[in-house]
Amino acid sequence: MALHGGSRLKVLAIVLAGGEGKRLMPLTADRAKPAVPFGGIYRLIDFALSNIVNSGYLKIVVLTQYKSHSLDAHITKTWRMSTLLGNYVAPVPAQQRLGKSWFAGSADAIYQSLNLVHDERPDIVVVVGADHVYRMDFSQMVQQHVETGAPCTVAAIRQPIGLADQFGVIDVDPEDPRRIREFLEKPTNPVGLPDSPDEVLASMGNYVFTADALEQAVREDALNEGSDHDMGGDLVPNFVAQGEGWVYDFKDNDIPGAVERDRGYWRDVGTIDSYYDAHMDLISIHPVFNLYNEAWPIYTTYGPHPPAKFVHGSGDRVGHAVNSAVSPGCVVSGATISDSVLSPRVKVHSFSHVTGSVLMDRVEVGRSCQIHRAIIDKGVFVPAGVHIGIDHDHDRERGFTVTDSGLVVVGKGTVIEG
Repeated sequence: MALHGGSRLKVLAIVLAGGEGKRLMPLTADRAKPAVPFGGIYRLIDFALSNIVNSGYLKIVVLTQYKSHSLDAHITKTWRMSTLLGNYVAPVPAQQRLGKSWFAGSADAIYQSLNLVHDERPDIVVVVGADHVYRMDFSQMVQQHVETGAPCTVAAIRQPIGLADQFGVIDVDPEDPRRIREFLEKPTNPVGLPDSPDEVLASMGNYVFTADALEQAVREDALNEGSDHDMGGDLVPNFVAQGEGWVYDFKDNDIPGAVERDRGYWRDVGTIDSYYDAHMDLISIHPVFNLYNEAWPIYTTYGPHPPAKFVHGSGDRVGHAVNSAVSPGCVVSGATISDSVLSPRVKVHSFSHVTGSVLMDRVEVGRSCQIHRAIIDKGVFVPAGVHIGIDHDHDRERGFTVTDSGLVVVGKGTVIEG
């Protein structure tokens, strides 16, 4: 896309990847939320980075903070760009460049990292979260941003008006639905959209800024002692208060290869239940979120593993999987897998049944086990004959996390007694 006079836009993408992810415990006990494995072979951050790269933006900074080692390692090993062309994905930890404090919020993270913006001297800065599952072409949002002359544009997704009290709502100007009139935090009596009275717009945590406007805004926010220094809670509402906030409706985003079933899909996987539900969205015959769209791939790397293998096929000792995603390196040996996601190098031994579950890298399930609606983190060994997700009282006695909906989570490093 070109600016007036024929010069091309210079775009810098900033990924906010510093969240603790407390609601995803125990999956975030040993890693940052964006580093949490997802969908067998991916990390959550792979979705944001793939969207940015597929949009044509190849200069990317990832701002990290909490427990970032596995996230840094994944980015460094996976996301390598052409240095010849000056492209990069750079993980940048909190550096205390402007004082003895860590990032106080997402706006403060950008304020403390303005040196990165100065080094690149972009026209436009795309700022995205690192822990949502979706596909989005940010170039289409940038195009609207340039056309409107907006200093700040917020991506938003339509939600039923009955759910408005569960999130922040973007109230738009009826005369110009691309202009934000007000930010409403969990409103109980919202006004529906001009073209759809039964729907409201909710922020997706993705933003486009004109670079100069972003710098001025974070500098002013840093001086405001009453601010929480948050992008969605402080910075963007200030743009709106000045009449400078615009909204990009996610329904207008066209992704190559998308089908009607997964068009406009976006899921915040901030809780154990939503994380699990997003996995279940992957494995139906016609997935709600389609990982098989080759026109808009989700990039990652998962090591030099052999193909998945299914062995034994006689009597009640049959190794098979149905309605499931099975990653490279897995061995299903005389076991039954259904409605589940198996990450690389998982081994499930004979006469075991795994249903409605997510098993992460190098989980091993011994013989004659029953695992139902469970998430088992990396490297856990389940001894022969153990049941998980069958008796929740017993699950709690063993120190497993059990959600209100009955999901069982076995944390990384857990030693299970036989």
